[in-house]
Amino acid sequence: MRATNRAKRIESVPTSRCAEARTFAAPPEPQPAHVPALRILPVTTDPQPRRFARVPTHAVGVHPEHRAYPRATLRLPLRLRSVDSAQEEFPITLVTRDISSTGVYFLCPKRVALNMRVELEIVLVSRPMGRGNVVIGTVARVQRWEPAATPGWYGVAAAFDEVAFDRDDRVPSRFLNP
Repeated sequence: MRATNRAKRIESVPTSRCAEARTFAAPPEPQPAHVPALRILPVTTDPQPRRFARVPTHAVGVHPEHRAYPRATLRLPLRLRSVDSAQEEFPITLVTRDISSTGVYFLCPKRVALNMRVELEIVLVSRPMGRGNVVIGTVARVQRWEPAATPGWYGVAAAFDEVAFDRDDRVPSRFLNP
């Protein structure tokens, strides 16, 4: 026996007969609860501008740096050796906040005036037991200072005037010029 022999044709039933069929059939299905109509609101209702929680820099790119020499946010050891040609009795050990090829920003417990010359020593590379340290010895001029969040401390931005690199390890002779 084939499935086509069992199939019966369904004919459309007039609507009047459908209503009668419903009265004799199973009880009607419960109707869904009232669904509220959608409200359309304007996009900006707040007087505040929209803000991003996180900016997807991989998608939009990073804002280009306006400085001629971009800064690197590095915490490097720094020694303040003299301020305005007055040698410190004990060099003050500090930490840089950021550094570029032309200047440095650091926090200092002394208030330093604008255009004052400071002598700094910044450790770029520090290896254990004093083998392989690379130090910048520089005289810099204070470009800007501002009070820091910690009372009694000041943020100092200084531009390098003179720069000298120093290594405290012995360079193998094969790397020296003959």
